[in-house]
Amino acid sequence: MAEMLLEVQGITCGHGEAVVLSDVSFSLPEGRSLALLGRNGTGKTTLIDTLVGVTRLHAGRISLDGREIQSLPVHQRAGGADWAGLGWVPQERNIFRSLTVAENLSAVARKGPWTEARVFDLFPRLAERRRNLGSQLSGGEQQMLAFARALVLNPRLLLLDEPLEGLAPIIVEELLRAIRRVAREEGLSSIVVEQHPHMVLGVTDDAIVLDRGGIAYRAASEALLADPSPLDTWLGVSAR
Repeated sequence: MAEMLLEVQGITCGHGEAVVLSDVSFSLPEGRSLALLGRNGTGKTTLIDTLVGVTRLHAGRISLDGREIQSLPVHQRAGGADWAGLGWVPQERNIFRSLTVAENLSAVARKGPWTEARVFDLFPRLAERRRNLGSQLSGGEQQMLAFARALVLNPRLLLLDEPLEGLAPIIVEELLRAIRRVAREEGLSSIVVEQHPHMVLGVTDDAIVLDRGGIAYRAASEALLADPSPLDTWLGVSAR
């Protein structure tokens, strides 16, 4: 049985005094991937932001690889001189628009299996545009660059916050192939936030549905693909 990489225990969190999620607990084994589903406003991004450390944690504990991280500042959760933890791809992407693709990668890269060469193999479009500035990339290319920047941090856990939102279908397919390779083939533990379950259930191992400030449902992704009726109940959509 795989060891638990991430353990979230009874967290209550939100923005300032406003509580968005209450008493949420779940765990993620090493090498597994999790789809985080829910309607708009159910707290998916708040949960990711709480793991990263940019929201207010009112109660609870967060452990990554046996180390409690809830009191660490954001930069220490992302990495350190001898420890790399979270690789975060936020909705805003947060690339350096005034740097080239190659400079964006070298600015944050840490030693490990994910090198510039490997992310260029994963995203050939970026290799072709390695000398382009971030501001010269399309929205889809910027998303690929944000993904690649998180990988060259060589994290233990990859957090992807709606990485497919608003992108052309051909780019969505490229990103889904990349997520499948990273999460399934490479075994990098991952959490993927997505409103549209049919897009991510095929590339993740397990799924959690958020509703009304907590976890409303959890199941194996494969089970939800086989019987999507719970998604009709909680999301009003089908996985098909």
